[in-house]
Parts: sequence; structure tokens; C-alpha cells
Amino acid sequence: DWLKQFLLAIGLSPINNVVDVTNYVLHELGQPLHAFDLTKISGNKIEVKTCAAGTKFTTLDDIERELHQEDLMICDGEKPMCIAGVFGGNHSGVSEATTGIFLESAYFNPVSVRRTAKRHGLNTDASFRFERGIDPNITEYALIRAALLIQEVAGGEITSDIVDIYPKKIEDHQVFLNFCNATKLIGEELPKEVIKSILTSLDIKINNVTESGIGMTIPAYRNDVTREADVIEELLRVYGYNNINFGTKLNATVVNVSKYEDYNVQHRIANQLTGQGFYEIMANSLTNANYTEYVDHLNTDHNIPMLNPLSNDLGVMRQSMIFSGLEAIRHNHNHKRFDLKFFEFGKTYHQFKEDHREEHKHLTLFITGQQLPESWIADQKPVDFFYCKGIVQAITERLGLNNLQTKTATETIFTEGITLGLGKKAIVTFGSVDAALLKRFDIAQAVYYVGFNWDTVLTVISKKAMKYAAISKYPEVRRDFALLVDQNVTFDQIQRIAKQTEKQLLKTIDLFDVYQGEHLPDNKKSYAVRFVFQDENKTFTDKQVDKVMNKLQYRFEQELGASLR
Repeated sequence: DWLKQFLLAIGLSPINNVVDVTNYVLHELGQPLHAFDLTKISGNKIEVKTCAAGTKFTTLDDIERELHQEDLMICDGEKPMCIAGVFGGNHSGVSEATTGIFLESAYFNPVSVRRTAKRHGLNTDASFRFERGIDPNITEYALIRAALLIQEVAGGEITSDIVDIYPKKIEDHQVFLNFCNATKLIGEELPKEVIKSILTSLDIKINNVTESGIGMTIPAYRNDVTREADVIEELLRVYGYNNINFGTKLNATVVNVSKYEDYNVQHRIANQLTGQGFYEIMANSLTNANYTEYVDHLNTDHNIPMLNPLSNDLGVMRQSMIFSGLEAIRHNHNHKRFDLKFFEFGKTYHQFKEDHREEHKHLTLFITGQQLPESWIADQKPVDFFYCKGIVQAITERLGLNNLQTKTATETIFTEGITLGLGKKAIVTFGSVDAALLKRFDIAQAVYYVGFNWDTVLTVISKKAMKYAAISKYPEVRRDFALLVDQNVTFDQIQRIAKQTEKQLLKTIDLFDVYQGEHLPDNKKSYAVRFVFQDENKTFTDKQVDKVMNKLQYRFEQELGASLR
């Protein structure tokens, strides 16, 4: 990891100028330097090594940190003094009392520095440069430059020779550029003289030129140019993207794609939702590992952790999409936007065994605030459960999913919720989000969440051709029932029985009133249900209507224990 170090001992005064010099050389040449107090180096030696995991080390900001076993450290004979390439220790830095310094100029492996800096949450001028790779051949020049400047501005005296430790020299890159490959990637053949001119201007040494290509030596400090493709990118960058001519011929392939392909169905539903006032969001698939502890149906053991996370808040792949949506709502609430309708197509990720991982696609909706924008012509009405249900029904109808079975949602994220499915396949679950979960995200108003199992939707989506029929010229007939039923009876049960009883003539069934309270027996409620009938071929007579209504009444009484009020 540690490839090259030049050390120099200097006696000087005043000491403040030393720090100014190291910073100046850093910005002048791009080479970080570190000055140690010579008197604080124990054992009269320097070692570059790793320390045992858990070793305590206090950095210049007076924060005590625990070292990782892979952290590269600069140590004296007794203790660590500096996190190599990242940050110095508070016991080894120069001070007003310093009379001698030990000056270091080094090259460190970029990957090692990047990992160490991220582990400790440090972002310094030195780590910024080492992470991106510096010129390994400039360390000695930078050391001499700094020493001479210290002599000039601080009156120091050089008291030792340069010690150069360079066990494995970093060689320049040898790359061969094939002209045909360059033409293929660029899209246009560049003149050979132009190519040679550009390469020379980039300090790339041309070794030989043949009919097929150019052999070249690329300086080691150009760590971003190590392959033929990198060289071609440099050629195109300098030559100018805008100077590449476009062909006048357009080639296209017509592909026979089903309208039920995933992206086509997504596009159809997305258009519908945007027409209903929704905005699409695209949340990060990385999330906080602690979120799985907020709800019972998620298991922390099923998290897929990142080997090198950007932060603790982005440490694992998400198991649920609800948390990223609540984060978006919180962000908008903090910016005084309270009426929100979001939807997102995305995936969740799960690890059930060490070698078994799964990902599932979902469509999620988040609704909160008022149903309509504030207006003089319409009263404000907050979003409620039935508004949410209407949105869900509009989507399922657009997908051609009919006769879905209803059951109560069991997930603890809901205060109240239901699941719609076909057989054992759950299609969508929706409801009002539990207040305790909302409180964790500092959300003070009701939020309604809808989660479609999109993988399941694609397997059960109706592929029947849409049929159209002329509007009947015969009138509709409406009849109402006021049914007294038990508290556990749902409108879905009434609707299902009615459709089974009369499949041809019954057009619509609507619930237009629910009453619970005084003048009703205990554990009872009243449903006011509207039935609309229509015969496509003739006028529907009262006698026919009465016959159907009697059948309905009988089945409601027998199967639901209902009675007419």
C-alpha cells in the first residue's frame, strides 16, 4: 500500500511558516506533505504498518478513533503518529514549541486511502488527492521544494540527507493504439498526424508507428489512462466531440413487441396516474438498516448489506419501498408542501440464505393532504381511505383485473388496510399508515400507502381484447335495499352475492349510505345499497325487477343473516 517516502529532518523557527509551506506545496504541485515534531518521534525510527483492530488513536481534531486492521499507519518506535494519507495525530504535529521537524513526502495506494477515509468519515485535502491518484514521481521534487521554501521563510537548516524507500517502482503504462479500433469507437477516421499531435500534447511518448497503430508510453501519473479505450477517449476529448460528423443515413429496426410487456404496462399506468395528479418519484435502492426494525413483517436478517457503504443511511438494499416514500413526504413537508400524490416503480431486495437472494418489483403510491387543490369553487376535503380505494380500483380496472377477493391487511404498517388478490396471489395492499411509523419520520398528517406486487400483476393481467357495445336504448331501473347486517359483514360480500344471483340484468351495485348508532340493535349496522338493472333487448318490467329483488333478499337473509329495515 505504501510505495514511496522521502524523509528530511529540519531545524527551524518560526514554526507557523512550516505549515504554510506544506499547504503551499500541496496546492502548487498536488503533493500532500506532513511535518512531524522531531522530538516526539520515539525510538528514533519510522515504521509504516497496520495496527491491531480496535487500537485507539487520537487525531488532530482531538477525536479518539478506533483503528481498523487495514488502516495504514505511520508509527514511531512505540506508537502510531499518523493515518497514512488521511490525517495526522494530535501528539505528533508541530507546535509553537517545535524546534525540529521530520518532513514526509509519500505516495499511497488510492484504494487504501479511500477505504480508510470512508471508515473514519474523514475528508481532508490530502485524502482528496491520494484517493484520486497523484504523480508517484513527484514526491522527491516536492520534498526538496518544501525544504528550500522552509529555509527561505523560516530560517531552517537541513540536517540530514534524503532517504528514499521505493521497494516496488510504479512503471509507466505501455499501450498500443489500433487505428481501426479508434475509428470504430470515434465514428470517424482521424488523420494519423492529428492523432500523433494530440498524444504528444498530452505528454504521451510515442515509441513507434506502424500501418496498424501506435505504440506509446503513458506517464504513471495519468492513472486514468491505462487502456486503449482510455487513449481513444482522450483523442476524442481533445479533437472535439462537436467536430465528429453525423451520418445522413438512419437505420431502424421494427420490433414486434407485445403491449403487455412490462414497460408498456408501466407506461400505461403511469400516464393514468399523472392524469390523476400524481408525480413519479425515483428513490434510492439503498436505505438505512435500522428501518427494518420499525415494522414486524420485515426481518433484519434478510437485509443485503453493502460491502463499502457511502454512509450509515445507505448501508443496505431496501426490503420495502414505504420508507423511501415517507422520506420524500417528510422532505416536502419540511418545504411546506403538504398536499402530495407520489408513485414509484421500483424493486426490493431480500437475502433468505447466504447463497439465495431475491428481488421483487413493486408499484407504490403515497397520498396525503387534500384531495383537490385549494379553489373558490370547491370545498377542501382531505384524502381518506375511500379516496385511496377509488385510485386502486381505477388501476385494477385499467389492468383488466376483475373479481378480486378482499381480505383485511395484516401488516403492522397499517392502521387499517385491505388486500386484494386472486386466489392465493396478493395483487395489492393499501390503507392508512400507522401513526407510530409516521411519527418516526416526523410526519404529522395522515398518509395512505398503496403497494402493488408488480411481478404478480404481470402474470395475471388480463390479455383479453377490449369489447365495445352500443349504448342501450332501453331505460335503466333502480331499486334500493336498506339492509340490517352484522358488524362483520362487508359490502364486498353483498356485491359478490348480488353478481352471482343476477349476472345478465344487474349492471351496477353501489353503497350510498352506512349507519351505525342509535335505534339499531347491538353489533348491527345499516347498509343502503343501490341496484341498477337494464335489459339490452327490451324494457325491463316491474314484475321482472321484483322477481330479481326477491332472489337477492332471500340470499342476503340466508347467507348473511340480513334483514330489511
